[in-house]
Parts: sequence; structure tokens; C-alpha cells
Amino acid sequence: MGEQVVAIVGAGIVGLAIGRELARRRPADRIVVLEKEDRVAAHQTGHNSGVVHAGIYYQPGSLKAVLCARGRTLLRDYCVERALPYDECGKLVIAVDADEVPRLEALRARAGDNAVPGLRRVGRSEIREIEPFAEGIAALYSPRTAITDFPRIAQSFAAELSDSGGEVRLSSPVDRIRRTASSIEIASGGEVLRADRVIVCAGLHADTVAGLAGGDAEPRIVPFRGEYMNVVAAKADMVRGLVYPVPDPRYPFLGVHFTRRVSGTVEVGPNAVLAFAREGYRRGDFSARDFANTLRWPGFRRMARQHWRTGIEEMYGSLSTTAYMRRAQRYIPAIGAADVVRGGAGVRAQALDADGSLVDDFRIDRLGPVTAIRNAPSPAATSSLAIAEYVVDVIEGKDTTAR
Repeated sequence: MGEQVVAIVGAGIVGLAIGRELARRRPADRIVVLEKEDRVAAHQTGHNSGVVHAGIYYQPGSLKAVLCARGRTLLRDYCVERALPYDECGKLVIAVDADEVPRLEALRARAGDNAVPGLRRVGRSEIREIEPFAEGIAALYSPRTAITDFPRIAQSFAAELSDSGGEVRLSSPVDRIRRTASSIEIASGGEVLRADRVIVCAGLHADTVAGLAGGDAEPRIVPFRGEYMNVVAAKADMVRGLVYPVPDPRYPFLGVHFTRRVSGTVEVGPNAVLAFAREGYRRGDFSARDFANTLRWPGFRRMARQHWRTGIEEMYGSLSTTAYMRRAQRYIPAIGAADVVRGGAGVRAQALDADGSLVDDFRIDRLGPVTAIRNAPSPAATSSLAIAEYVVDVIEGKDTTAR
């Protein structure tokens, strides 16, 4: 592969990490990142919980498991080298009753297969030593789980790319992608960029942009809003690190949990509520086009028939702070509805197959000269540098089975 023009659609942390990796490996190439917003990290990167995952949850051998393990190490080193926030505050995954213990044990086995560093099972007394206000009969403790500031990391990636001669074009939505005999034409903001390769990292619009490049309709992005509560300052010191429930294996969501941020504040959340717009950060946000696209997708209808009760429960928790906090209080009883205020929200770009399956693993499609990141939810931010290595290996035709 000779000198080329490579266009990356999307300036979230994954797109910028890929641009940085290309610039490092192929300094002669011209790299252009196209971002429709007026800033980088505007959507999923800028609205997540800031957790650097250790790899507890992911199917051994999956892309998530492999790239999370590699990405965590790369990200930690990157933050240390550049004096960016990185705090290994640790994480408890707590079982509060006997029914949850078998799932906790299954999670411990999976984490062992994934070689999660330092993970151990702890009992009630050690839970209290780690988190004095937490309750539970057993837990997994991951001392290497960390918190960071992903928007700052994304900005650092963008600065590196620009310093190496690459471009990050803001306020540049992609309107059309057309293949010609000699290049790929990308129409953006009244201009046409001719590229040899395109990498789609469009997050909430991944399926739409991949479709412009000739990709399949499946999987379709269905947006789920994750809402947070902020713990009042008077009780923020009750949480030292991260306190999580044992997740429901039917869903790729981790459940409402307590998260300390690098700023010192503490959040509770997120939940997972169907959003009526792909960028629907508020309950009242509605896009007729986005919602119609969701309803028309056969996979959504199949999923809704199977999981409608859970959907109603999530909606009720969204509307009622008391209901929302009732779940969280199982783990830290001293923090209730009176001790939180409504905070921000993010929207998760959840890929959904036509059979109604929520896509769990990262999904990266190759469409000739176009590579599309079709599903990259958590732990994509943790894994961003490893995803970048993987994607550049893919487009260079290298063997990725060893990763």
C-alpha cells in the first residue's frame, strides 16, 4: 500500500485514535478526520462515565476481551506519559443476596480467563474495608480498574494528529460517499474530498454512514439514553471508588452503579432507556426520522416483544428518582433519593441485529477500501488505542488473529 489519502468519519476517541495510529505508522499518508460537530468527543466519548475497564465482563477470546486488555495497558501508559488523569481507584462488583452469587462466580471465572489483573473475591467484612458504606454478601474486587478523562484524551489524540500533519475538520458532516474507479468521493459541507480509503467511526450514526458507503443495513443502531444522578457533596465521600451490581447476562448494560469521577464528584447511573432520537440526551428530545427508523427495524420489534417489561421498568426509573435510587441503595443504603440531583446523560449507540439480538462484541466490517466500525460501545474508550492498532492492521492486510 503506497502513499494514500485516508478519510476518517467521526472525531470521537476511536476515530482520533485510529488517525493517530495511521500517522505514526504511515507518516507519508494524508489523514483527514471529518466531524459534523464543532468539537471533538461531542457524543459518546464526551458523555460516558470515565471508567477504564479491566476486562471482567467480556467473552474470552472476543474482540472486546482482547482489545480491552491491550487497550487498558496502552491507555494507562499514554496518560502517565502525558500527565493526563488516571486513577486506579478500584471497583467492587457486589452480590447483595444469595441468588446473585452463582452469577458472581461465573463472572469471576470469565475474568480469570481474561487475566484481569489483581482480581479477587471478597466477603462482607472486606467489602466494608474497601467501601465502608457498601453492603453485600460477596463481591469481586478489581484494584486495577481506573477512572480518567476521556474527552481530554481525545483532545490529546487530535493534537497529536494535527502536529503530525493530519487534519481534523470540524463542522464537516458527511452527506454522500461515492466510489469511483480511482477513489472514494466524500461530499462534506459543499466540498468533495477524494480519498483512497475511508474508515467509518460514526458512533450513533455508524449504520447510516456505513450505508452511504455501501454497507449492509444490519446491524442497525438503536439509541439508548443513559441518565445519571449526582450525589450531593455532603455524601460524596461515602464512595471511594466504583461500586457495581452483578450484571444481568441478558443485556450488554452493566446496571446502575456508583462512579467516582476524576473531579472528585460521584455519579449514580446510568440506566438504559430507549431514546426517541439518536442524540436524545433529554427525555423530551424526539426525532421523527430516528424514531421511525427504530420502529421499522425488524430487530427492534423482536427485541421489544421479548424485553418490554424491562423497558417499562427502565422508563419508570427514568421518571421517578425514588425508583431509580431504589436499585442503587441495595449497594450503598446511606445514599437515597434525597441525596442526589439529576445530572447529565449519554446516548449509547447499541447495534441490533435483525433477529432482535443486542450485538455485544465490537463489530468491524471491511467493505473493500472502506472499513466500518459498526458496533463499539463500552469498553471502546478503554480499548481505543488497541482498536486503532487492530483497524490499521486490518487495512494493511496483517494477521489480526494473534491479538
